Amino acid sequence: MQGIVGLDKTLSSLAEELETEGYEVVILDDGNINSVDAIIVGSSDINLLTTQDIAIDVPVINAAGKTFNEIIEELEMM
Repeated sequence: MQGIVGLDKTLSSLAEELETEGYEVVILDDGNINSVDAIIVGSSDINLLTTQDIAIDVPVINAAGKTFNEIIEELEMM
């Protein structure tokens, strides 16, 4: 899967690496959360934008404790 990946702002350092792998990267906010193909968060807290009850219909990857290669592997499986 290569497409638009939404990053939790705490993971902005991964943006350049993801772009070199062919992904378009955006930092998540209220305006773009519904326009991404996958979301990567930095912890198990999926409450991304301090908004309660967000309906997310895209894969969410928890990057906590994972290497960059493991994150890419998960993206490619989606």
